[in-house]
Amino acid sequence: MSAMDARSASATAPDPSMPAVPSDHPYFEEIDQERSGWTELIALCRSLEPEERLRPGYFRNPDWTVKDLVAHVGTWLAEAEIQLFRIDAGTYVEEPLDIDAMNEEFLAAFRDQPWDTAWNQLLVARAMMLGAWLRLAVRSEPADRWVRKSGAEHYAEHLPRLREWVAELHGAPVGG
Repeated sequence: MSAMDARSASATAPDPSMPAVPSDHPYFEEIDQERSGWTELIALCRSLEPEERLRPGYFRNPDWTVKDLVAHVGTWLAEAEIQLFRIDAGTYVEEPLDIDAMNEEFLAAFRDQPWDTAWNQLLVARAMMLGAWLRLAVRSEPADRWVRKSGAEHYAEHLPRLREWVAELHGAPVGG
């Protein structure tokens, strides 16, 4: 098999990090959408050189790098895992969230961490969150909110800017 054939085969292979999801799972569609967004998010991050991942400019005020984005998404996946386990166990308590304060806290916690720490935390947090998500036997409003905050909808908030930033870093015209 040529290198190109191997790349083509791996592009269409099932995601080995994603467990099989029964078609009657209450969040089957959302899990499928999460997988699609995840695949793009990871591919864009992997397309960057190590120094590009650490270059400020993904966001401004405050300056974010792709490492900061990875840490941000990973910490929300970790938080969702905790909350989904609580929902499944019947111990969930609805509490108001100060999203901006939590984002600042998460960013500060990872600011001085190396890329590998943020990247590995992202991968582990997703695996753990999916495990909690897959345990849910029924839909609920709290679970719906955490699925939105940790799944495809959250990725969709970040993917447009990430696409633009990767194009900028690679010197490609934005939008083309």
